[in-house]
Parts: sequence; structure tokens; C-alpha cells
Amino acid sequence: MPPAARTAVEGIQRALAGGGVGEVAFRAEVRPDGSTVLGLVWPSPAVEPAMGYPDLGVLLLNDGALTEPWLRRPDPVPGAVPAPSADPELLERTLRERLPGAVGATEEEIAAAEARLGVTLSDELKTLYRVVRVDWHDDFEAVIDAGRAVGCELSGLDGLFGIDGTVRHPGWDIGARQSLGTGPDDAVQGLAGSPGWIAIGSNGGDTYAVDLTPGPAGHLGQVILIDHEQSLGAELVADSLTDFVLGRRREESPGLRRDEAPAVARVGTGFLRTVEAAAHPALEVLTIDPADGPPLTLAPLTALPRLRTLTAAPGTLADPREVAALTALEFLELGTREWRTLLDAGAVPRTLKAAAITVRDQDHLPVVALANEILTLRNRPRIDQTLLEGDLGPAR
Repeated sequence: MPPAARTAVEGIQRALAGGGVGEVAFRAEVRPDGSTVLGLVWPSPAVEPAMGYPDLGVLLLNDGALTEPWLRRPDPVPGAVPAPSADPELLERTLRERLPGAVGATEEEIAAAEARLGVTLSDELKTLYRVVRVDWHDDFEAVIDAGRAVGCELSGLDGLFGIDGTVRHPGWDIGARQSLGTGPDDAVQGLAGSPGWIAIGSNGGDTYAVDLTPGPAGHLGQVILIDHEQSLGAELVADSLTDFVLGRRREESPGLRRDEAPAVARVGTGFLRTVEAAAHPALEVLTIDPADGPPLTLAPLTALPRLRTLTAAPGTLADPREVAALTALEFLELGTREWRTLLDAGAVPRTLKAAAITVRDQDHLPVVALANEILTLRNRPRIDQTLLEGDLGPAR
């Protein structure tokens, strides 16, 4: 960056910082005669910044609303049983051999932890804490020894918690386009979190949990890993806590069942050719890209019970008003003309939690006005914009 440009940018950064503004979107038009128009779009509590939306971001139509997968609860597992390798007696002997001086928790303390968590701990997990109390505020060396004996940075009994899927939400820009399911051969349910995923420790970044709500092919009390770089799902690490402590861990685990047909589909050049081909009762996320041929009808989608995300490129819909018939829609991204049609027809779905406007080489000021119309429908805070006009003089 040339020194003059760097100086100008630093001046703008100082001015924004002085006003308590972390970021601002802008568009400048400088004509050959020097007349200049600068449009500024200020941050809004109703807009979530997102990559791919250079001027606006995602419009949040409800406070605190999250995408459905991050609210999903585990399916009941009444028939789930511990793995054949689960052996509380072997687990206790192993831990006492490794930690001969350890002092464990009392039965009353274990019962109090179960009451706080709202779950019944597995026999193996109770055995672990009967041997090892773990107090990070008391004896750090004992904590280190316990971690080495178990195989992770072990949490104390009072530090156990269920994984809350809502805190893993990555934002609507990413979350609305993702899907994760559970198949009949899956050991771990496809979730963002579960009250039955009891976090017991970490590897310094990722979280180990004992799984009390396993998938159809899993076992009660299996050990799973929640990757801090992932926002959905967990990986099976060991069939039992006994296996985990004895080092009998799985080297490979089946990949997460995410972003797969029929739950996620794409129509357009290089993908499916028709909306009919994407229509399936399990469809959750549909993207319609530009393609050769006439605009498409959404009629085949109207009876789908799980379709929550629709992204349609400008000019790809034969009648944008058909969006109103999609009764489960949470997130909608359309071009400016399509949004204009919906607004004029009073056809913006009431089920929407978030929305986005596709911007392609457009002046952002009219787009902001359109966004404010959408926000006004839900009594959401409007986006503030400032228009500055001046004369920089003729180019030299």
C-alpha cells in the first residue's frame, strides 16, 4: 500500500475508533470532474456481518434466533446399553494402580452432580470419580497426575457439564447452509450438543465427553470428541471409558453425515437440473444457481416439511411469490428484484428468522433501503446510512 493511502486509511481507523465504531461499510464514487459521493452504512444490532455480503450481512429478524440444527435435541435411546468393553471393576483397579494416593468423591457428591446435570451418570463415570476427585483449586500436581492416568486434562466432578449446542452456532451465513443427520449405522447422533454429552476433559483444545445419548449403532457411556473447529457433530473416540483409559481408542471414525443429499441440494449449472430433482421429504437446504434455460418454479417444494433454507440467485425464479408457500422456511436469500416482488405482494414468509439480499455490483444505498423495509416488517432496528457529497477537484 502506498504511503499516502496508508496514511488515509490510518486516519479513517482513528476516526472510527474515536467514535467507538468497530467497522463500517462504504461505497465511494469519484467522477472525473472531482465531484464525489461517499455512502456509509453503519453497524446495526439487526445485522450479522457475514462473508459474501459486502455491504449488509445477514438480516436478523428475531433476537437470538438460531438455525434449527443447533436447537435439535437428541432422540430417545431407551434400548442403549454399555459396550462389552465397559468394565467398571477393571477401570477402578487400573486407576488405583496409577493413582495409589488418590482421594475420590463421596456418593453424596456424585448424587449432587447428577441432580445438577439432570442425568444419571454411567457406572464407569461414577467409578472414575469415586477414585479421583480432581480439584483444580487445591492440588495442581494431583490434577496433572489424574490427567495422565485418565488420558486427558480431566475436569473435576463439579466441573462436569452437558454440551450446549447453541454456543456452537457459527452464525447464519454458515449455519443456515449446513445440515447434519443421524443414520441407522451412526454411533453418535448428528447434533450440535446434547445434555447427555457430559464433558469430562480436553486435549488442550477439543472436548472429550461421555455420551449418554448415543446413536443407533453406539453404546451408552462411549467417549466422543467435540472438535472446537467444528460447529456440528462429534467423533467417536472409544467404545467405553474403560477403553479410553486403557488406551484402546479408535484410530478412525466414520465421517460426519453433513451437507449430503437429500438434506442438502443444489440446482443449476454443474448440479441438479431441476427443482423436481431436488424435492425430497428430507430436504432442508436448497441453493438455486444461474443456469441455461427458463426461470424455475418452486411448486414441487410446497409440501416439503423440513425445507428451512432457500438461496436463489437473481433471475432464477419464475414467480418469487411462490416462496410464501414454503411453510418451514427460516432463512431466505434472494436478489433485489425478487425481494421487491415479495414485499409488494405482502408475501414475505412469517416463519423467517433471518434473511439476506444478494448484492452484485449494485449501489448499496438502495439495497439498504430494501433491507430496512424487510426489517420494518418485524419491528427490527433499521440500518443507518450516511450520504456525503463533496468536490475533490479535477484529476491532475
